[in-house]
Amino acid sequence: MTELSSQRPIDQRNAGTYYHPHFDAHIVKVMLGQHRISGRVDEMLVTTLGSCVAACIRDPVVAIGGMNHFLLPEVPDGTADGDNAAARYGSVAMELLINHILAQGGRRNRLEVKVFGGAKVIDTSLDIGAKNAEFALSYIRREGLSLVGQDLGGVAARRIHYFPTTGRVLRRILRPEVLSETVRQELNFLSTLRHKPIEGDVELFGDD
Repeated sequence: MTELSSQRPIDQRNAGTYYHPHFDAHIVKVMLGQHRISGRVDEMLVTTLGSCVAACIRDPVVAIGGMNHFLLPEVPDGTADGDNAAARYGSVAMELLINHILAQGGRRNRLEVKVFGGAKVIDTSLDIGAKNAEFALSYIRREGLSLVGQDLGGVAARRIHYFPTTGRVLRRILRPEVLSETVRQELNFLSTLRHKPIEGDVELFGDD
C-alpha cells in the first residue's frame, strides 16, 4: 500500500518506475490492492483490468491525481481486514486514494473521477465485473463526486494509462490470448482470497 506523502514529498519519484520512450514518461504500475498518486507531469500510472475496477481521481487545481485497483466491492463481514487485504476491496480502496490526495492539498469538492474495468471475463453466475462497476458508480454518486469519464463493462481486458496531473487517459483493449491469461490469474486469485488473507503486493494481471 502506498505510504501517505506526509512521509515523503509529492515530487519525489515513485519507487519502481521506468522510462517509456513512446510515451516520453516514467511508468508507475498500480497493482491489485495498491493506489498511487503523483504530481509529476512526467509520470504515467498504468494498470491492467479484467473484472477489477480502477478509479482515476485528481484535483485539477493542485494538479495531483492518483489511481487505485480493486478486486471486489465491499469487505465481507468477518473477513480479516489488514491493510494488504482490505485495499483489494473498493470500499477501502476509494477512501485510501481520496484521503491520500486530500493529504496533499486536494479538496473533495474539486475531485474529478474516471472509472474503468468491470468486464465480464469469468463465466460464473455472479458477474463480478458488473458488481464492481455498480459499486464504483454508486460510491461516486453517494459521495457527491464529479464523474467525468467511464469505460465499464464489456467482455475484454483493458490496459489503462493515466496522466495524473492532466487527467488524460489512454485505454487499450487487450488481445484475446491476453484475456485468457487474465481470467486464469483472476480465478487463482479469487480462490486464494477465499482461503486466507492476502499478504504482500500481488500483480493480478500480466502484460500482453
